[in-house]
Amino acid sequence: MSENTIIECNNLSVAYENGYVAAKNVSFSIEKGEYIYIVGENGSGKSTLVKAILGLCKKSSGNILFSESKFMCGYLPQYTAIQKSFPATVYEVVLSGCISAKKLFPLYTKQDRKKADNAISTLKINDLVKKSFKNLSGGQRQKVLLARALCCEGNLLILDEPVNGLDPIACEEMYELIDRLHKDGKTILMVSHDIENALVYADKIIHMNKECVFFGTPKEYVSSDVGKAFVHRHCHGGHDSLDD
Repeated sequence: MSENTIIECNNLSVAYENGYVAAKNVSFSIEKGEYIYIVGENGSGKSTLVKAILGLCKKSSGNILFSESKFMCGYLPQYTAIQKSFPATVYEVVLSGCISAKKLFPLYTKQDRKKADNAISTLKINDLVKKSFKNLSGGQRQKVLLARALCCEGNLLILDEPVNGLDPIACEEMYELIDRLHKDGKTILMVSHDIENALVYADKIIHMNKECVFFGTPKEYVSSDVGKAFVHRHCHGGHDSLDD
């Protein structure tokens, strides 16, 4: 790994117990401060790749190297219906983002509360802290969960479809927030079905088709065969579902 590399995947493969291969021989590296989009069709292994990086699913071969502990990255998973019913206040949800780094120390410290306060201020959700999470709008919930992810120790944020299910205004707000966090020094690795915004914001694009079939800049992507086909299909007509 180079001095600036934060994650390096070498021939990473993930196969489930039933024999289904979700990712095969995936290789790429991410430098500190980069904004990386992972794109691809339905079932292409985008979310599986993220889960393997985080250790949430077991790799069958290959290796993943980190410049710092994977426990020091913030993670915003795909939005689920279960999240709507969290019986907690916004502040409690944000503060819970400190737990992963604590491991055997479940009691919150003053430093933890300061992290939560900073994340809340950064995302400008101070007016929501006493509200019940389950009573928020979709856009508000995603901001809260992003603030939760900001409570991590490190500078890497891994986001899995962070705007999925949001209305256009809430989507735009999330994109602007994530871009601001990137400009403030965060490294962003984001799964997305939104190729148009990937071409606007990304430093690099990973295109998954179980294998990593492309890794490079947006300019290189739109000049590649896979990029030309994908952009044409999803920006100029036929709009398939792209979620994993």
